[in-house]
Amino acid sequence: MQPFRQVTGIAAPMLRANVDTDALSPSRFKPTELAKYGSFKEALFLDWRSDEHGRPRNDFVLNQDPYDKATILVAGENFGCGSSRESAVWALRDNGFRAVIAPSFASIFQSNCIGNGLLPLPLPADGHQQLVVETFGSQAVPFIEIDLLACEVGAVGGPRHRFHIDERSRNQLLQGLDAIGQTLQLRSQIERFRTADYRNRPWIYHRPEATDLP
Repeated sequence: MQPFRQVTGIAAPMLRANVDTDALSPSRFKPTELAKYGSFKEALFLDWRSDEHGRPRNDFVLNQDPYDKATILVAGENFGCGSSRESAVWALRDNGFRAVIAPSFASIFQSNCIGNGLLPLPLPADGHQQLVVETFGSQAVPFIEIDLLACEVGAVGGPRHRFHIDERSRNQLLQGLDAIGQTLQLRSQIERFRTADYRNRPWIYHRPEATDLP
């Protein structure tokens, strides 16, 4: 995964509450069907982005300039609720989003974000509202800066807002590690345990095909 340290990008507003995973990646599309295209890009907000004939809706924010080039989504509370569908995160990631800023997130969605290198940035309601005004309150292109090293976020040229993310998730994002990458960091400890455990409980490992054990 790409490490997340300091990111500056165009922000897009998606301020409605309770945006669920079916809106992010509709359930009628199976992962195998989407995967054949090489990404989940086309799934993102498909029912909101297109009309019944598949034509782009001009009134949908991510179809509008400059939001169609956004890499940061400013969202409403309880973002990512609904199912545990990981493709909701993949759809955001494959459209170039690096972070979602919201007052709150559904817990499984939040965990899926961390595991896929997407920052779910929690900002308390008052700070979130201030950031919305500072970012989208003028005619300028809305850029936001996120510093995960300092745990600060703000509109470019504006004040900074502190945010909190648990240290384990923060380190995982800073290092760009998925679950497998985290496990491989412990490889030497795992191998030491396996060697010691084999000595203490050899019967556990006695399988006809187990020829590579110490």
